[in-house]
Amino acid sequence: MVGTFGRALEVRGIPSQPNRLSADIEGDIVDESGVMALRSIRIRYRVALPAGKREEAERALRFHERGCPLANTLKGSVDITYAADFKEMDDPGLAG
Repeated sequence: MVGTFGRALEVRGIPSQPNRLSADIEGDIVDESGVMALRSIRIRYRVALPAGKREEAERALRFHERGCPLANTLKGSVDITYAADFKEMDDPGLAG
């Protein structure tokens, strides 16, 4: 999902590399009758944004899941939640 979110940002003119996008990811594995199964994933993105790009980044966050092959594969069997911490930067190097 991180790669898909990065591409969604790039399409909106928000660079995701180098070191402008990172994520903390946690998951819950449960024992279901002696068989281990992944049931939930939580993703928290951290994004350094060029000034004035927050609205575009929030839109990318809302819609990136539908274009993600992994999210579509896991849909219905694994609960995926995500959030983002956006930090606008005045650094002209972030403009692209």
